[in-house]
Amino acid sequence: MLLFTPGPTPVPEAIRTAMARPIIHHRTPEFEACFQRARESLKQILKLPEVLLLASSGSGAMEACVRTFCAQKLLSVNSGKFGERFGKIAKAYQIPLTEIVHEWDTPTNAQEILQALQKEPEIDAVCMQICESSGGLRHPIEEIAAAIKGFNPQIVVIVDAITAMGVEDIDTTHIDALIGGSQKAFMLPPAMSIIALSPLAVRLAEQRDVGFYFNLKTELKNQQANTTAWTAPISLVIGLVAYFEEVERLGGITKIYEQTQKRALATQKALQGIGLKIYPKAPALAMTTIFDVDNAAAIMKLLKKDFGLTLAGGQDRLKTSIFRINHMGIIPVYEALWVVNAIEMALDRLRIRSFDGSANRIFLQAYYG
Repeated sequence: MLLFTPGPTPVPEAIRTAMARPIIHHRTPEFEACFQRARESLKQILKLPEVLLLASSGSGAMEACVRTFCAQKLLSVNSGKFGERFGKIAKAYQIPLTEIVHEWDTPTNAQEILQALQKEPEIDAVCMQICESSGGLRHPIEEIAAAIKGFNPQIVVIVDAITAMGVEDIDTTHIDALIGGSQKAFMLPPAMSIIALSPLAVRLAEQRDVGFYFNLKTELKNQQANTTAWTAPISLVIGLVAYFEEVERLGGITKIYEQTQKRALATQKALQGIGLKIYPKAPALAMTTIFDVDNAAAIMKLLKKDFGLTLAGGQDRLKTSIFRINHMGIIPVYEALWVVNAIEMALDRLRIRSFDGSANRIFLQAYYG
């Protein structure tokens, strides 16, 4: 079975092998050295001065950031299930909330963010996604974050990059808290989250001292000494080091970014070329999302049954209307070709479109052209 869901992604053999070594204790020099390598590698690619690793899914990191960095009122962008989650976290802790709500295919923009900030000066933190993975939408985070900091540099910009981290070179100049997860581009099992922090975020975390398990002040103190406040996700940290070793073997993270972009754009062109519709108005590089109200569920079912290919459907009102194809991680070109070819063959078997090999041809021309 070929797994092409946008999380969890497949775990390559080199990473599985590293994690299969005998477990070591997390309060030892051996693990501290490994932990330091993992954190330093993340700092290098994220270009922020601090990085924390938490034993939790990405939702734990989202909760930690909302509680730590919002002291007055939160502004959250809701363009899907994960933008909605920021709002639910605020409500769970009785944090005052304003939401900008869009259809799941529609990005926000700097102008409407600034309008909300001007209208409600008590807003001290803004939360949004780079890639809203419930629909594959890409928000223009670079422009928005710069506009927020131009308006008020003390407003904390919290960005869910769970399906963007490791996919593209993120401009973190105006971002204060950047959230990632193990099970996406880093090609690890779920259950480890990442928070990269700006100097402002570090200062606020140390001042506010919020929470118990998700206390970022406590984690900062420990992780700056290359250990963790609580039991570390030992195997996942070891796997993350193995991931970065594999990236270096393949030519570095910039090359991974370039290949991911080419693969994503080639997939989009190939599937549009055989008559399929891309769902979001601003597609992210992390995944290709196809909108087909009548056939999405049938296509996914046939792909799994006849071609051994697992894709992801939608959620809530889009459950049977879309399917999502992963581009995160280190993916061989031949696997991406298999995906677009299998989709074209599925359309033929469902009597939607006759197979003529166009998907592979368009993909190859786009990727290598």
